[in-house]
Amino acid sequence: MQVLKQHVPNYRSRRVHESSPCGRGVSKRLKRECRKYTYSHFFPDVSGGEIHPERGERSENLEKLSFRDELFDLFITQDVMEHVLDPAAAFREIARVLKPGGAHIFTVPLVKKAAKSERRAERAPDGTVMPLAEVQFHGNPIDEQGSLVTMDWGYDIAEFIDDSCGMSSQIIMIDDMKRGIRAEYIDVILSRKR
Repeated sequence: MQVLKQHVPNYRSRRVHESSPCGRGVSKRLKRECRKYTYSHFFPDVSGGEIHPERGERSENLEKLSFRDELFDLFITQDVMEHVLDPAAAFREIARVLKPGGAHIFTVPLVKKAAKSERRAERAPDGTVMPLAEVQFHGNPIDEQGSLVTMDWGYDIAEFIDDSCGMSSQIIMIDDMKRGIRAEYIDVILSRKR
C-alpha cells in the first residue's frame, strides 16, 4: 500500500485488476476502496474469461489473458510471479492489457538477491511440468495443495521484465518500523508501461 500511495496516489479512481488475491490485507482494501476493481484466479479447468461454476470467480491465465488491449491502469499481483511457468509471456500479457503509463505493482520473493534468477520448473513440449530443482510449494488461496514454485527470482528480474515486454521496472524496498514494515522479502516491484 505504501508503494501504491507514493507512486499511484489516485489509485482509488483507476481501473485496477488483481490476479490471485489472497482475500485479506491489501486485496480486501483494494476491493473496498477502488470503484473499478476486478480480480481473477487461475483455474486450470476453466477457460480464460469464464466464471468458475462453483466459486463464481473469473478465471484468467497470466500467460494468455482474455482481456482486451490497454484496459487497465493498474495490475496487481502479490507473490504470484514465482509460480508462473512462462513468466516472459505473463509479463508481455500484463503489459498488453495496461494502458500507456499504466503500472504493474507486485511482490515476489527475491530469494537469489544479487545472484542470477533460476528456473525451478518448466513446461515440456507435451505440456507436462518438469521440475528442474527440488519441488517446492507455497500457499495458494484457492488450492490447499499450494502452488508450485517455478522461479527463484533475483534482482535481475527488472532486466528480465524489460527484455520480455519493454516495461521499465524498479525494485522498491521499504524498511520503516514506524509503520511496522520490516521483513526479509519485502521488495515491491513497480513496472511501468511506456
